[in-house]
This record gives sequence, C-alpha cells and structure tokens, in this order.
Amino acid sequence: MRQKLAGRSSRTAPKVVVLMGGPSAEREVSLSSGRECAMALRQAGYEVVELDAGRDLPARLAEHAPDVVFNALHGRWGEDGCVQGLLEWLGWRYTHSGVLASALAMDKTRAKEILRLAGLPVLEGLVADADEVRARHVMAPPYVVKPNDEGSSVGVYIVHEAANGPPQLSEQMPARVMVETYAPGRELTVAVLGDRALGVTEIMTEGWYDYDAKYKPGGSRHVIPAEIPEKIAAACREQAVRAHQALGCRGLTRTDFRWDESRGLDGLVILEVNTQPGMTPTSLAPEQAVHAGMDFPALCRWIVEEALCRA
Repeated sequence: MRQKLAGRSSRTAPKVVVLMGGPSAEREVSLSSGRECAMALRQAGYEVVELDAGRDLPARLAEHAPDVVFNALHGRWGEDGCVQGLLEWLGWRYTHSGVLASALAMDKTRAKEILRLAGLPVLEGLVADADEVRARHVMAPPYVVKPNDEGSSVGVYIVHEAANGPPQLSEQMPARVMVETYAPGRELTVAVLGDRALGVTEIMTEGWYDYDAKYKPGGSRHVIPAEIPEKIAAACREQAVRAHQALGCRGLTRTDFRWDESRGLDGLVILEVNTQPGMTPTSLAPEQAVHAGMDFPALCRWIVEEALCRA
C-alpha cells in the first residue's frame, strides 16, 4: 500500500491521467504518444485514464482526481508552460519540466541565450518579421527559417547558398520567425533522464529531419549508439546534461545536435532542447532508454514516480 497523498485516500495502484491531443499543430503526434504511454503505464500496474485535453480540463481533472498527470502533450499550450501553469495552480502533480523550463525551452531565442551563457555551443540567429523574411535575405545564405516557438520541425525552411531569392513562407507561419545560420553535418540526439544521459543516436534521413521523417514509419533510420568518435559522443552526453540543467528541466528531455566532422569538436552545436520528447513507436528517447536497459513501461514508470516524489 503506497503512502497516502495529501487530500486523497491511499490506493494500491496510483491513478495516472495521461494528457494527450490538445489544440496544437502536433495534436495527432500527441494522441499517438498518449496512447503508447497509457498502454505502457497499464502494463506497469497503474490505474490509467486517457484524457484529450480541452478547455474543460480543470473540471475533468477534478472528476478523475489523479495522483499524477502524465503530460503527453506536444506543441503550443501543452509544451510551452501553459498547461504546466494550470496544473500548478490546480495543485496536481505532473510529469516532465515545470513552467519556467518549459517556456524557456519552447522559445528558441531565449533558450539559446541561456545555453550560450552556460558556455554551450549554439547557432547564431535572429528573430524577424515573416513578411521581411519573404521579401529579402535577412542574413547571408545558407540559413534556416522556423517558428520561434513550435516543435517537431513544424514549418522549417532551408535556404541554400544557391537560392535565387528569399523563402516563400506559408501563410500559416507566425508573424515573427527565427532565422539562424545553417549547420552542416550529421544529426545527433541525446535523451536525458533526470541527470543521466541515456545515449547518443545518429538520425539518418534522405534530407532534412522534418515532421514526416520524425513520425512516419521509414521516414528516418536511427543508429544507436552513433558511430562517431568517443570524444564526440562524450561531449554530446555532457552537453545534453548541462543544457537540461541550465534550463532548469526535470524528468525526461532530448537535446538535438549537428556535428560537422571536418571540424572535430568545434563542429558540434546544439540545435534545441525538447522538454516533451515524442513517445511514439518511432521516437528517439524510448529507443535510447531500451538501449540503456530500460524498456518502455519501465521508462514511463520512472517518469511517473519522479513526479510523485516531488513536493
């Protein structure tokens, strides 16, 4: 019998509400993540409720009265500190990073400022009006344009050196976008669980690691452990943990890198830190956990127990 939680009767199996779906552009991915996590948590012995997050979330949480909320939301509202603030206000324990770390990591410009102050390698970039980016090159090509506060490679444009003109951004792009120097090289990623780096994966694709490459079967190939020099792998692991700590993250995160092997260690740069890594069958963090000896139900159990242990 587990220890009684404040305001709740004790129960043999903690009750977990898995938040999924929501209103963001990444709704379908979140639904997939949520279903996978709910299944794993049931296998791990928890009582599980799957909840598609909407405006009635406070009332529905009160109805189900969970011991912990498993946040499987992606994108705006669920990943940027908003739902975290709501859960804090309502007094529910929840998984993954808190309000400030979530908001900082989702805002790519502010996250890079924090990482740079921590002595970590990041790309040069700026924030510009989308109309200005459509009208002229706001920096010398090659460069990348993307939303400043979206994830999962939503709305990413690569402008090559040979480009005839500036990118014609879709009307769905936000009014302000991030423009940053293009980083050539290999795509590497490291999942961090607590303060432990789980491994280094190289992501192999035909082109850019975009939304389809991330989430469609066969869209990319993951090589774990990455076939890179140990010096580079060790730097990836160390920098991922430092990035996790600099932003004040907790639970599970994933840090993405590019590595230009022609420049050695100087060619390693952090692209971003993801506080709500995908938890689908093709996602990277669960693969790294398995490689580290932790199957998917055990990973989900660790995430829940870490949240339950917080004051």
